[in-house]
Amino acid sequence: MRTTNSSEENTGQSNVSAQDASAVRISRADAEREAIQKNPRITASRLVALAAGQVTRETRSAELPQITAAITAEKAEDGSRIGAGELTDSRLYTHAGTGGGLSQLITDFGHTSNLVASNRLQQKAQDEAALATQQDVLLATDQAFYRLLNAQSLLNVASATVQARQEVQTLTAALVKNQLKSDLDLNVASADLSQSQLLQLDAENAVQSASAALAAVLAAPPDTLYQAIEDSDAALPLPPVQGSTAALNAGAQSQRPDLQMARLNVQADQKFARAQELQHLPSISALAIGGITPVGPDGIFVPNWYAAGGVNLSVPIFTGLRITAQAEEARLRQHAAEKQAQDLSDNIGRDVRVAALNAATAFRRISVADQFRTETAQALAFAQTRYKLGLSSIVELSQAQLQSTQAAVSAVNAHYDYLLAMRTLDYVRGQISP
Repeated sequence: MRTTNSSEENTGQSNVSAQDASAVRISRADAEREAIQKNPRITASRLVALAAGQVTRETRSAELPQITAAITAEKAEDGSRIGAGELTDSRLYTHAGTGGGLSQLITDFGHTSNLVASNRLQQKAQDEAALATQQDVLLATDQAFYRLLNAQSLLNVASATVQARQEVQTLTAALVKNQLKSDLDLNVASADLSQSQLLQLDAENAVQSASAALAAVLAAPPDTLYQAIEDSDAALPLPPVQGSTAALNAGAQSQRPDLQMARLNVQADQKFARAQELQHLPSISALAIGGITPVGPDGIFVPNWYAAGGVNLSVPIFTGLRITAQAEEARLRQHAAEKQAQDLSDNIGRDVRVAALNAATAFRRISVADQFRTETAQALAFAQTRYKLGLSSIVELSQAQLQSTQAAVSAVNAHYDYLLAMRTLDYVRGQISP
């Protein structure tokens, strides 16, 4: 918490500590490290990126030699001929043999190489997607952490408010007993006490809910209780300089991993569209086969070994317009990816501007909220003195208490809203990190 916390917040700290004695104390840095290690979304995105690397290897295998081996043993009615089926031998003989074959793509005029390039770009895009997922989880972790800090501070305020109004209610009861105040004053003081107790109950529920949200992000058991710890020595980060939106946007355009992923996908689609177009060109491959047939009828397998080699040229003459349709589909998907990348770029520019404005406004709200809290604290002190001296009614004191509580709540919200706004700005710029 801030070193400028009011006495009400400090008084309430003991209440939070007593209630959450079994809670796990955690700082923001610890929460971020734990989220990176345990959050299943990050693990899943990394596995998908690794799988994309295997797709590249699968496609590149078409450029490497393909070697096969076979062992065949056949019992047949010697000399009979095949009348139907898919066996390649025209005349059958009982024999046993072994051999192998080799095929090597010589060239398909860029079709396979463009497919490999497309897969490599998709692999890089998945790496950027994994980084984007990590940044998403980091922002979610920070949101949950600051929500918990905010709820804890509000619980402190609520607890201090209950204590202060309990004192007023006790004082008023004593004055009524001595016939110095009316029963109306006691009713108002008791109503104010009940109101503060309701505020405390809501604050306790908010702390539990925020702890559950943080546990979900950290992939911890749902009943795990956390107590967020803030570094009191850390200074508030400075807001962005006025007029720096263009520079912030330029950095975001080059660093946002989701935008880099979109651009890599565009390049991958370009390579894939080119590969689909090149299917119209021939494919040239080298073929070789060889083996031995040690068992067979006399005079049939002469000699008992075989070997052959050759070159195969395959030309697609007519494919029912399949290749044309595939190429057109790839080009359309490429254009769609370009528009999606452009839309994301525009949205990032908007998000950076909005985040910078929010951060600057949140920073100014801190000083205003602190001033509001100071002023209401002074007004409350005056109202308490006037009430004790019999110079004012319970209504004036009640109003002063309400404003003081509202000011304390506003100060707490302003502080953590600003810290979260700065982390959000880091996120939209693509610079959020543990």
